[in-house]
Amino acid sequence: MMKKKIIDKQKIEHSVQLIFGGFESYFKTFKELTISAPQYFKKRDWTGMQLNHRKRLRLYKDQVRSTREKLSDFLGEAVVDFDFWHESKSKYSEVISNRKDKELAETYFNSVIRKTYPGLAINDSLMFVHEGYNACEIYASENLFNSYSAEWDIETIIEKILDDFEFGVPYLNKDEDVRFLVKSIKDVILTRYKATEDTTTHVLKSVFYRNKAAYLIGRIRVDNKWMPFVIPFIHGKKGIAVDTMVFNPNLMSGLFSFTRSYFMVETDIPSQLVSFLNSVISNKKIHELYNSIGFNKHGKTEFYRDFLNHLGQSQDQFIIAEGVKGMVMTVFTLPSYNIVFKMIKDYFDPPKTMTRQEVREKYKMVGLHDRVGRMADTHEFEEFHLPLDRIDPKLMEELKNTVNSLIEINNNELIIKHVYIERRMTPLNIYLETCTHEEAKAAVEEYGNSILQLAQANIFPGDMMTKNFGVTRQKRVIFYDYDEIEFMTDINFRWKPKPENYEQIYASSPWYDIAPNDVFPEDFKRFMIGRLDVREYFFEYHKDLFDPEFWQKIQKRILDGEFIHAFPYPDQIRFRPSLKI
Repeated sequence: MMKKKIIDKQKIEHSVQLIFGGFESYFKTFKELTISAPQYFKKRDWTGMQLNHRKRLRLYKDQVRSTREKLSDFLGEAVVDFDFWHESKSKYSEVISNRKDKELAETYFNSVIRKTYPGLAINDSLMFVHEGYNACEIYASENLFNSYSAEWDIETIIEKILDDFEFGVPYLNKDEDVRFLVKSIKDVILTRYKATEDTTTHVLKSVFYRNKAAYLIGRIRVDNKWMPFVIPFIHGKKGIAVDTMVFNPNLMSGLFSFTRSYFMVETDIPSQLVSFLNSVISNKKIHELYNSIGFNKHGKTEFYRDFLNHLGQSQDQFIIAEGVKGMVMTVFTLPSYNIVFKMIKDYFDPPKTMTRQEVREKYKMVGLHDRVGRMADTHEFEEFHLPLDRIDPKLMEELKNTVNSLIEINNNELIIKHVYIERRMTPLNIYLETCTHEEAKAAVEEYGNSILQLAQANIFPGDMMTKNFGVTRQKRVIFYDYDEIEFMTDINFRWKPKPENYEQIYASSPWYDIAPNDVFPEDFKRFMIGRLDVREYFFEYHKDLFDPEFWQKIQKRILDGEFIHAFPYPDQIRFRPSLKI
């Protein structure tokens, strides 16, 4: 008869407290950094706002690393004891059972064990692959949002909302803001629906801060349906101003897009906030909403759960993604799921000369930078398992040829040692091949705007061929190839020297010196747009892109300390389009 293994209960208790203490420290610091955002907004300290945001982005990994180091030192050989971790998971589940943020605590446990237990794949016995609880507690909503009754007239409601959200500095013109908002509600809602005694307005008590703006999120109950809205505020040199009122669901969705930086928003009960957001931005998945409020690691957990659920309900095969094959990345997708999987190749085709680690550093750089609605957010996975019978033979051949060092076959699974996952988009070059002339004009305008907004955020894309940009469902153009990105301030934009003699004119290679960071914008025309019926239109519409002095002026603004704000909605809907911040 086998002797039953004895588990050291005290060691389990101490280990669980180490992990739980690490989580508490993380969440406490997360909240401290988040609640400082209003002060940065009040003081117009945009540099401080960015540095604070970057510090919060680094927080999770730093805290997990600290916990892992303490745990590894304490556990010794028990760090690879399956039974020990199984018991620890059960004990940890008891410890966090009454917390209002237990979903985040579960994710933290997952992160720690993955970093502590060498070679551990995703394992439901040792990790919270699925939620460790059967139901969420329903919390009272009076602390979540302010409610405004239809007993008041619309002007009074708007005045009360603005009074309830004081930013600690004077308004530019508060009376005018009230008139703007009242007119917006009348034009968009009251022209179609009639307010009754049941009409009510809810506005989240937590203000959403990002970059140079603050946002109120709300909804109006009218005609038995909820009408969501967003009110953005900006803080200019002359005071606070309401910038617009957003009702368009596509624009609202764009505010919470995978291409934007995370909001700084205070919450004690993240699931409750996400639930409210889901009621007003219903086309966003739960993992996207967790991402948007800064809990991107739990967003990753929710994504994986959604992915597993989809995998169990679908039958299609993983295939090579559409588009021109990259020189650095092998990209594949599941047609029924709106995601691409990107793996760094074992060897790069010429003229690429960087290493795999350098590519990973570029992705880290994007993760810590303001994406200004023009770069895709990514989730990074290690030891990612896929069912072998769902891999298309052509994809398997491609994986073996390009990323063989990153794959392993074990029984009926394909094990991927490292992969990036991001939203699938239509490559711009493919979109331009099939769209109408008017759609193509709009797309090339967006393409140039994307490059411009990235530049203003201190990002130079490097390889700006259309195959490296994607088109979203909202027809926005997004950059997604990061291996050559650099900071704008590190680039030397210059004109090409004019040849002065016969030898220079007919030289087979450049006769002038070119430093590694030299860029000649006049050369962009050679590769930017291939579609002939919009090529000249693009060259004229975005003619500044080919002028080195244009790029140099952007560099100067950045070097002078200016933080250039990218408005996440069209100038046409701004109440005061000329107002600068």
